[in-house]
Amino acid sequence: MDRQRVDKWLWHARLVRTRSAAAALVAAGHLRVNSQRVTAPGYALKPGLVLTLALDGGVRVIRVEGFCERRGSAPQARSLYLELEKNIGE
Repeated sequence: MDRQRVDKWLWHARLVRTRSAAAALVAAGHLRVNSQRVTAPGYALKPGLVLTLALDGGVRVIRVEGFCERRGSAPQARSLYLELEKNIGE
């Protein structure tokens, strides 16, 4: 697996509670990939891309490290990304 939909990846990485919430977050324009706004939930992510997310009143900057076939445990989810910055602006 070398690519995955952004809504599915956000859900697998446990950054959002549901896949529909991930799709809504992206469609609302609260996601940037390498500084470019993305509004399509079907956008294909690749490892190494940097995501900037507006979540829970803060901003998180993470780098995509990998993918998985299905949603796993929290430790497995944390292995999918590297936290670069968390809650900027608080």
